[in-house]
Amino acid sequence: HTQSSEREEIMRLSILAVAKALQSQNKKKLSPLLFSFSTASRSFSQLSSQSQRPSFGIAFDIDGVVLLGNTPIGGSNKALKRLYQHSGDLRIPYIFLTNGGGFRESKRATELSKLLGVNILPCQVVQGHSPFKQLFNRFENEFIVAVGKGEPAAVMAEYGFKNVLSIDEYASYFDGIDPLAQYKKWNIKHAASENSTFKEMAPTICSQRVQAAFIVSDSVDWSRDIQVLCDILRTGGLPGRETGHQPHLYFANDDLEYQVLLKLGYFPF
Repeated sequence: HTQSSEREEIMRLSILAVAKALQSQNKKKLSPLLFSFSTASRSFSQLSSQSQRPSFGIAFDIDGVVLLGNTPIGGSNKALKRLYQHSGDLRIPYIFLTNGGGFRESKRATELSKLLGVNILPCQVVQGHSPFKQLFNRFENEFIVAVGKGEPAAVMAEYGFKNVLSIDEYASYFDGIDPLAQYKKWNIKHAASENSTFKEMAPTICSQRVQAAFIVSDSVDWSRDIQVLCDILRTGGLPGRETGHQPHLYFANDDLEYQVLLKLGYFPF
């Protein structure tokens, strides 16, 4: 029941984020690092005078709609340019709404700008994990683990979470936590050892109780991540130590299939 309520809350926050982003018409520009849904109404600084502001906005999906891989679909880049005036000001406010993620909104906005040939602000990108910002006050100083491809820990750190490790870093502190590690050609041991922030924490990582796990994006190594997550959840956040109250678990999205270059789609596991 608790997990169901938390999921409904995440969905509510996501819908609220979209509504606020589309309604925003203030000229006050926003720093990407300070952006949050509660201040979304101060974005879209490119909109011109009050009399020229439209009464509606547009939410675009990305994968399979605007882009296929890194290639614009059809005339999507030309269509987006029609949303701007010749001066470069926005005629129609719009956002990108995607259940994908793994990268900071600021980084994704930069990538989309280059691919589509228009200036896209971080506040115009709403990803699957963007609603996690609303959990900042609850877990700001708690020890959490971020799972997924890309830069899951960097994403959560930009949202303001101060004590976060990627599952790559976290797993590297536990010998034998991944039963298939010996068969994998890649090695993630360097991840934690090169992270200066957590170097001095190495001796105590294994004794810190994980308070929550966030699935920021689809995993690169599902076999290991499922094992580690099960250990975290079943032991109350202390793998190999004891049993206890299950930590919180949040999913940015739970898709099993999504659009890629292959026509039959792609399964993350």
